Amino acid sequence: MRRASLIAAVTVGLVMGAVRPVAASEDVVRPDDRRLVYEGHWGRTAEAAVTVNSGSRLSFRFTGDSAHALFDISSITVPAQIYVSVDGGPKRRYAVDREDIEIRAAGRGPHRVELAVKDVFSRANRWTPPLETGVVLTGVRGRLLPQRPVPQRQFAFYGDSITQGVMALCEVNTSDCADGTAAYPTLVADALHASLTQVGFGRQGVIQTGNGGVPAASDAYGWNYAGSRADADRRADVIVVNQGTNDTAWGSAEFRAAYRAYLDQLRAAAPHARLLALRPFNGAHADDIAAVVDELADDRVEFVDTTDWLSPADGDFNGTVHPSAQGHRKVADRLIDLLAKEH
Repeated sequence: MRRASLIAAVTVGLVMGAVRPVAASEDVVRPDDRRLVYEGHWGRTAEAAVTVNSGSRLSFRFTGDSAHALFDISSITVPAQIYVSVDGGPKRRYAVDREDIEIRAAGRGPHRVELAVKDVFSRANRWTPPLETGVVLTGVRGRLLPQRPVPQRQFAFYGDSITQGVMALCEVNTSDCADGTAAYPTLVADALHASLTQVGFGRQGVIQTGNGGVPAASDAYGWNYAGSRADADRRADVIVVNQGTNDTAWGSAEFRAAYRAYLDQLRAAAPHARLLALRPFNGAHADDIAAVVDELADDRVEFVDTTDWLSPADGDFNGTVHPSAQGHRKVADRLIDLLAKEH
């Protein structure tokens, strides 16, 4: 048994980029423990839970005045940024540049922690291990409590740097200016009390490959990152697609074929989901997307015309393409109204 455990640990280490095992302790809860509740794409084993997506989330409950989130940063060159909130209080920002982040609370509890990934920098390798950026959780040290599962609608958002929240806070393409939690997917899911999967990759399209070694949308779908399969969307109630902005180098016919194949892929994975195909906010391939949706003749697939949702003159963008936090709020309000209606 001891030999088998060692082989398993070594195998996980090779896949994840040599994850450093946490020293055994009765207070350390492993990443695959049911007391840890994840939202979004996380590759999970007993050794590590890894996400490369801004907007991914983790929650847990504990007693006492502190808990410690433990991380492997051995291959990280550009630390991800996270927010941590205790008992619904203010969010505190951390760079995941250390192996142990202490989370303090007032009183003995019980307390509830929400950890949300603010940004995973899009231009560093976040696809092929060993990863240069991302969140690699190796455990939580503390006296954790069980959580009761809460039935929720399940929303999934797939897109590019806009979905990721790049430049939501200011006009520079850095982690400081990016905030996945200020982007419309998080705002929509929270307003409608839905579980969130938020997957956005900078520069990606249905044909265009993304930054950080990320493949095009159809090749990235179904994976957390290279070698780590993602949970299927078969239970998703809603899937929102915002692709096409980065595919302007390709003509109409080639784009339509690729976009149609991508929607078919999503539909096969989630046969019962309501699927919203957004017109890119800059209008790229808008007519092509509308035509593909029309050709599908599926009453659960909708083209969402976003024309005039955002205005550069009103401060809805940082730069020419990326919505500001205000712009994301406007998009979220439109989608909340749309999704609040039964279909």
